[in-house]
Amino acid sequence: MVQMYQVFGRQVGSHHLAMGVLGALFGGTYLAVSGPSKKKAVQTPPINASSPDEADFIQNFLKQQDAEEKKAKH
Repeated sequence: MVQMYQVFGRQVGSHHLAMGVLGALFGGTYLAVSGPSKKKAVQTPPINASSPDEADFIQNFLKQQDAEEKKAKH
């Protein structure tokens, strides 16, 4: 037979208490280690270009630099 405990006025088996404690322990550990769910987007300062061509050039240059940084990290 199973040892029964009185919890909040109800009888609960010891195996249910053990499963509850282990579930809370491992579930809490998983949530604590998983970290934040979303990464925040990096905001760049506004581009103050005198013409649309200059703005396109700056955006393309920044994309190329980001691509080079990603290649260097891997």
